[in-house]
Amino acid sequence: MRKRAVVAVAAAIGSAAVAGPAVAAASGGQPPDPVTVQLNQDTVALHGMVDHYQRGDTNVALADCPGAKPGAVTFSSPVLKFSGYDFGPFIGVKATVSADAELVPGTAAGQYPLTVTCSGKPYTATFSVPAAQVTQVPAGGAKAGDGSLAE
Repeated sequence: MRKRAVVAVAAAIGSAAVAGPAVAAASGGQPPDPVTVQLNQDTVALHGMVDHYQRGDTNVALADCPGAKPGAVTFSSPVLKFSGYDFGPFIGVKATVSADAELVPGTAAGQYPLTVTCSGKPYTATFSVPAAQVTQVPAGGAKAGDGSLAE
């Protein structure tokens, strides 16, 4: 339910998809399948979120799988754990299913697959994981004043 609220709030402030989701293409020069899969959604205020894991923030896997029903659609990735599946449609994003996506601890920066299985067929997009930011000042690091002597 939280994902719907987040997407609804983003839509309320004028969000719009800036970058499109990965569309699974059929092999042999056939037209693309209607199924899409992506990690996160761009908004007017936040660009560059599609297919990028956001450290320290909520991440959501999204798929547009016609006829999606509980138990018939699953997300998978070697570096993400999924929970809280929710079935749409959703406001502000073309999707029929979503799930919270949590990064497996110790995952290195890089490119990884995100797959949705829809009607027994897998559809895959690639997403990026940024390097973790340093959260502690190294021992012996330079220290700046606290401003208490400023006039």
